[in-house]
Formats: sequence, C-alpha cells, structure tokens
Amino acid sequence: MPLDPTKWRSRPLTGADYAVTEPATGDTLTTVTLASEQDVAVAASAADAARHAWSRAAHSERAAVLRKAGDLFAAHGDELRDWIVRESGSVREKADLELRAAVRQCYEAAALASRPTGQVLQSEAAPLSYTRRVPVGVVGVIAPFYAPLFLAVRASAPALALGNAVVLKPDPRTAVCGGFCPAAVLAEAGLPADLLHVLPAEPDVGQEMIADPRIAVISFTGSTTAGRAVAEAAGHHLKRAHVELGGNSALIVLEDADLDAVIPAAAWGSFFHQGQVRTATGRHLVHASLYDEYVERLAAKADALTVGDPHREQVHLGPVIDAAQLDRIHGLVEASTARGAKLVAGGTYRELFYRPTVLAGAGDSTPAYTEDVFGPVAPVRPFHTAQEAATLASAGPYGLSVGIVTRDTVRGLELAARIRTGIAHVNDQTVSDAVPFGAAVSCGTAARFGDEAVIEAFTDERWTTVREDVAIYPY
Repeated sequence: MPLDPTKWRSRPLTGADYAVTEPATGDTLTTVTLASEQDVAVAASAADAARHAWSRAAHSERAAVLRKAGDLFAAHGDELRDWIVRESGSVREKADLELRAAVRQCYEAAALASRPTGQVLQSEAAPLSYTRRVPVGVVGVIAPFYAPLFLAVRASAPALALGNAVVLKPDPRTAVCGGFCPAAVLAEAGLPADLLHVLPAEPDVGQEMIADPRIAVISFTGSTTAGRAVAEAAGHHLKRAHVELGGNSALIVLEDADLDAVIPAAAWGSFFHQGQVRTATGRHLVHASLYDEYVERLAAKADALTVGDPHREQVHLGPVIDAAQLDRIHGLVEASTARGAKLVAGGTYRELFYRPTVLAGAGDSTPAYTEDVFGPVAPVRPFHTAQEAATLASAGPYGLSVGIVTRDTVRGLELAARIRTGIAHVNDQTVSDAVPFGAAVSCGTAARFGDEAVIEAFTDERWTTVREDVAIYPY
C-alpha cells in the first residue's frame, strides 16, 4: 500500500499554516500546520506518559518495531525518494543515500535494544552492587533541512530503541521528508501512539523544547550559530545537549596524488547536494607542484556538471534550499573575488540554481575559504610542505573532517595525526560515512552515534545496591 506521509498526525497543532514549497519550481507541495510553543507542552506531556510502558517493554518488542521500520523505509523508497528530491532539492542519488542510511540506522538501532546495559561492581558494603543504563525519558530532536530524513532517523531511531519517547522538530522547509515521512513509517511499523511527536516549527519552538522539564536530552544538528544558542539554553536548564554544527573541512592533496582519481572525488566533496552538507569540502589545499593543473582540471569538472530540477531531469546539482541561502553563497563569492581570489568556474546562478564554483588564490582574507559557505563553492590554496598543510587544515574555528590524498598511506596517517579534526579520511574526500560521528572545536560536542556513544547519549547510568538485611548504623 502506498505511503502518504502528509496524512500522518500525532495530535493537532495550533500554529500558522505553512506552504511547503519545491525549491526547483517554487510550487507548493503541501500545506502543513506549524507547531506553537503551547504544542511543545502538550507533546512533551503525552510523550512522558507514553514512555513508561515503552521502556518496560521487552527489548525484543522494541527491536521488532525498528527492524520493521527499516524494511518499510526500503519498501516505500519510491514515495519517500520523491519527497526528499522535491522538498529538499536533492538529486536522486543523494536521496537514495539518505534512504539506505535510514534503513541501516533502523537495523542498527534494533540491535541496540539487546545490548548489555550495565556491569556488576565490587563492593564491601553490599553483596550486590551494579550499574544499569536506563532511558533518559523524552529526547528532543531538532533536525535540519539538508539531510532531513536521514538526520531525523539517525537520532530518533536509537532513542526509541533504547526505550525513550521522542519529540522531533524538523525544519519547516522539509517538514514532510524530515518529520512526517519517518513518523508515518514508524507508525506503520507498530510504534505505539504518543512515542513520537512531530513539531515542524521555527527556532522559538526549539527553545521551548529545551526549556520543557520533561524533555531530558536535546539532539541538535545545524549551524554553529544556532548550536551555540541551543547549548547555552540547555546549560541554563542543566540539560544535556548533543550538538553537531557547521564545518569547513579541508581536502589535502599531496604532491604524489593521482589527479585522475582526485578530481572526481574533490568535486563530489564540494558540490554534493549543492555543498549543503556539514562535511562538505570547503577548502582545497593542494601541493604547489600540482596546484595549477588541479585548479584547471577542477574548474573543467565544475563547468561540465549539470544543474537543474532533480525531479524532472537527470542532473548533478539541484537547487539550494531558498533565496536567503543563495544570497549568502553569492555574497561570499563576490566578497572573495573582491579580496583577490580568482573566479575560474561558476559564480553565476539562475533562480535557486547556483553553478558549481571554483576560486583560485584563496587565502586567509578570502571569506569563502575561511567561512562555512554551505554552498557549491571550492576555494583552492597551494602549500609547499606537509607541515604547512597540517597547519592550514587545523587553522580556524572548525575541526570536523579532513581528507588526505597520497599514494603513501602511512604518510597520510601520520599527517592526519597532526591535524585537529574529529574525522580523518586517507585517500577519500571529506563527505563520507562516519560512525561514531566525531567533531572538534566549533563543530560540536564530539561523537554521539555508534554503539557505546549512542547508548551514553540517550540513557543515564543508575547505580543500585542490594543487601539481604538493613545495614546497622550508629544512630
């Protein structure tokens, strides 16, 4: 039976109507009701009431729901893919990556339900002393627009598998594929009512989620600016917040690199999903001996890529998410050329379709090189020594991902060890699967996904002692 996610609802919302538009055409895909601040209290209360029975359910019951959800993400791939493509501007290949990742995350979450959750401790005071990981209760998930389905599932699935309820706030621009699609799949998979609430809304509702005492943990993915506000608000409420933020990842091309292999990977790193991913390659650091050829070949590759409507055409890049994002991208490109960078490809746009762009001569005064552009822009800078490359890659406020390309893998590993980064890929670009998903500096609060990391993220440790008789005290 086809899946219509727009018909899924947990409880009626009370905010304004919002037209979800297709970036490629400007057409309205559907109209959703946004959540208000008052809806947070209703959802948090219902989730808090529902989570008790769910946390006590047999681990096999929770695992079965998540396994079924994985099956359904695959079975409903055609419907879900269309929503990702049309609502977020993804090309089909990127939408397929999201779907496969959602399937995998559900299966991996199902396995979490039966993981060991504690240990027996030595104690002189009680014959039995042990710790146990227990669900935090209600997890608040604030998900972005750029990988909406995957990033909603990546946090929600393990939180549910571990016995929690979830209040999910997708970006309103991707309310369907980032909120109602995963909710509809989980409902069909048998998730009991009130364990998942979807509140598409603007940031004020996210702040209300942080403030609500029934929501114990916040999982946030988004910009560094917004993430700082989330972390600050969570700290005020003494609440745990896991934040994954912006990035400006570097690709280092050493002098022995094979440019035939490097150029396609480098283009993918900067232009995949219009550069709208956290781990996009924002800086190309190329050995001076290869620099001129690299710039020429990367520019040729950028010029050869097609940009258009991914729902109706076979293209390499779709539209950026909205006009505000396009204005920011173009503003950074113009500011960069005004400060001496050379535009060798792209730098033009039609409607929301921005051409893949290559900037030569990038440096510390180039805004597109120093900032998180979040667009299809590839600034290129030369270096002369490996140590210089390590210093350049570690500079600035970001430390998310680095790619190093060399024929000498041992040398690549040694260089990676000198760079301040949460993720390192030798002989790959910066956009790649990574679990646990690490981060450093202004990119967030390190890894929270993958085995022990996700268990610690969405559970608390409880210490229990058991005695046969009441202890004797001197009072």
